[in-house]
Amino acid sequence: MKAQPALSKADLVSDVAEKTGESQASTKRVIDETIEAITKSLKKGRPVTIVGFGTFAIAVRKARTGRNPKTGETIKIKGGKTPKFRAGKGLKDAVK
Repeated sequence: MKAQPALSKADLVSDVAEKTGESQASTKRVIDETIEAITKSLKKGRPVTIVGFGTFAIAVRKARTGRNPKTGETIKIKGGKTPKFRAGKGLKDAVK
């Protein structure tokens, strides 16, 4: 089975605008504001749950020791924060 190309933001805007009957400009603003609201919440350390879709959260990675694959030298890898997405039941069921 050949992999499908990713849905771009422009494609998403076009699909949503067509289904809602709104203009593409208006739809793009709503999608941009939604992404911004999710980002701001995550920056504050607050997870975002969209029932039936999933949860966006921040995962904290601890600092650890690793190995440089080229030289085999031991290196220190910094800890940090990274966004994570956990799919909800509705989304999981929809893609089965």
